[in-house]
Amino acid sequence: MKAAYRFVVLAVVFVVNAASAAEPLPNTKLLTEEGDLAAKMVAGMHKYLDRELAASPKARSELWKADLATPEALAKSLPAKRERLRKLLGIVDERMPAKLEYVTESSTPLELGNYAAFTVYAVRWDVLPGVQAEGLLLEPKEKATANVVAIPDATWTPEQIAGLARGPEPYAKRLAESGCRVLVPMLIDRADTLSGNARLPRKTNQPHREFIHRMAFEMGRTLAGYEVQKVLAAVDWFQSQDKKLPIGLIGVGEGGRVAFYAAACDERIKVAQVACAFGPREGAHEEPLDRNLWSQSREFGDAEVAMLIHPRQLLISPEAAAGDGPKRAKDIWPVWGGPVGQGGAAPGVIKPIPPKDAAAEWVRLGKLRAGELVRLPQLAIERDDYDWEELYQKLVPDAVASASQNFSEPHVKLDSAARHKRQFDQLVAHVQKLWRDSDATRKAYWSKADFSSPEAWEKSCDSYRDYFHTEVIGKLPEPTMPLNPRTRQVYDEPKFTGYEVMVDVYPDVFAQGILLLPKDLKPGEKRPVVVCQHGLEGVPRHTIDEEPKRTVYNHFARRLVELGYIVYAPQNPYYGKNEFRQLQRKANPLKLSLFSFIIRQHQRTIDWLETLPNVDAKKIAFYGLSYGGKTAMRVPAIEKRYCLSICSGDFNEWIGKNVSVDLDRSYMWTGEYEMYEFDLGNTFNYAEMAYLIAPRPFMVERGHDDGVGTDEMVAYEFAKVRYLYQNRLKLGDRTTIEFFPGGHQINAKGTFDFLKQHLK
Repeated sequence: MKAAYRFVVLAVVFVVNAASAAEPLPNTKLLTEEGDLAAKMVAGMHKYLDRELAASPKARSELWKADLATPEALAKSLPAKRERLRKLLGIVDERMPAKLEYVTESSTPLELGNYAAFTVYAVRWDVLPGVQAEGLLLEPKEKATANVVAIPDATWTPEQIAGLARGPEPYAKRLAESGCRVLVPMLIDRADTLSGNARLPRKTNQPHREFIHRMAFEMGRTLAGYEVQKVLAAVDWFQSQDKKLPIGLIGVGEGGRVAFYAAACDERIKVAQVACAFGPREGAHEEPLDRNLWSQSREFGDAEVAMLIHPRQLLISPEAAAGDGPKRAKDIWPVWGGPVGQGGAAPGVIKPIPPKDAAAEWVRLGKLRAGELVRLPQLAIERDDYDWEELYQKLVPDAVASASQNFSEPHVKLDSAARHKRQFDQLVAHVQKLWRDSDATRKAYWSKADFSSPEAWEKSCDSYRDYFHTEVIGKLPEPTMPLNPRTRQVYDEPKFTGYEVMVDVYPDVFAQGILLLPKDLKPGEKRPVVVCQHGLEGVPRHTIDEEPKRTVYNHFARRLVELGYIVYAPQNPYYGKNEFRQLQRKANPLKLSLFSFIIRQHQRTIDWLETLPNVDAKKIAFYGLSYGGKTAMRVPAIEKRYCLSICSGDFNEWIGKNVSVDLDRSYMWTGEYEMYEFDLGNTFNYAEMAYLIAPRPFMVERGHDDGVGTDEMVAYEFAKVRYLYQNRLKLGDRTTIEFFPGGHQINAKGTFDFLKQHLK
């Protein structure tokens, strides 16, 4: 009886004292934190991620511990780990049969250079449907003693390392002079001249590598993975010519990175020489965006990648060349239908890897393989050496390397710009086709879902929900800290009071927002809650206060509390431009994302809301605009305690919105580089996210003139949702879409009716 009496007293105090500005809500402490809480939220998440990145080498060691227990355990584990690395790099497509052809306009191969020991030809070789590698073949005039793929840095041309143009040490030429058959692929460079679509017109300052990587990442590929495929296709061709000759790789800078991953992925490679590319990866978020790899720091630092090469030969030359990041340009947001300025590139620079850092990573590899490591290579070689002679000696132990002059004028000069454009266009076209085919890919992925009844559907979605949370969004550990709620009054209006709220999630990470309580609440009365989520760069007050100029939020949180709902307006961390976008860069290598935090914040918020005496815990609904609409698709898909979800100003054919180069409002043309989620295109478009919300009610609010998409895109994607609810689950009254005259804004008409219908 005493416990029940205490609950009633608390309920009365909750209602009676709601107007007291001096007191916090019952069962909470007074919130005393001042300043820009949204900025502090983002800063706290940075601290969390910085700690996790610093701890990631030790965490990786623990992850690999069982596999390193015995040589037998390691040998047994390597195929699965190698396959996992291929997955993270996007090396998932079957390559075309080995075929190499000469680039020539006549019936005979075009000789670019004819030397005493070898001849240089322009060649291309098949990789994937519609994708070829292109570069040079250095063919010895005597029988070849080894096959080598020599990979230049992204800032170099194949001609430079083949000695046909002035530049760095021509290590491809040196190897050919010593009797190796050498293939030299070209890499996509870091200029930005092709990063646009003149027909739209759209132009960005994204380097070519970032431009391709963005769209590829969404489709479960990476630019590095594509370039590894080109190297492995060269290995395929070597094997088709002579399976007995040893195969080696040598690469510098970006080419070194590609050689490193290629050797880890393919056991046919006997020796790999990696220059200017080996070292710790915990700072990858400061480098160009094309170096962003999902789960890299969690699973594969460079020491772990090297584990996949050992006991084959790995030679390291650590001193790296610095490289500029994207060209700086004024950040100009697009005006739909008009030209766009040259902005949008993600920040990032290539810095030298200090030899001591490379040595430390090499020593870490030694600790992983305690006692079994081959001798430590020299780690302080000259900048222009690249140790090609040691590579040759490992491939052909009894031979003697030879070399002549560094540079010779080619017999014929190729149009290297046209060659680069062909390579760029092929990769863009490949990703665009992956997107066009992705609807069928997702249907196949979802083929095991059971729609025989709403209950069967919900149960069968649990495995998809777990995959979405773990493999796409990234799952943070369950919070174990006490909620420690703190509150203070910030509104006292005729019909409601408002309290700023803060609860703890992790050390330095908190959830924060504003709770609005109707003043006519009665002790013991339970009411529904509507969580009203702001958009990009927003704060909770934007959803509450009336807007003096342009209507965006239409003060929908205020209007809902005045209708009698309890309302909670959370602060989400997409605030502070690059400050929050860099959270995504830090999070991705840890197999996390911005929404990993947002999901846990909302879960903690619901934990607290459920403790309030006037909250009906079974009727907590979600309604978000813009980035809040993104939240409406992702958080309720995972957090089942949200009883319904309304997505406003964001529902889309989301994969095309991210990937398309023919859509004027694609994220390919904006600075929102954090939008891209690894492999999302093959698993969850917005229809499939809505599938995870079903059979709970789900609604879309769409302004005809909202530039985030087109009516056709939105209707196309929503038709799949409607089909599931109406035709499969026989719950057609639980989903709807409202098109209204207007733009990127809350309409607050059909959605309010939807809330009334389903929250009673």
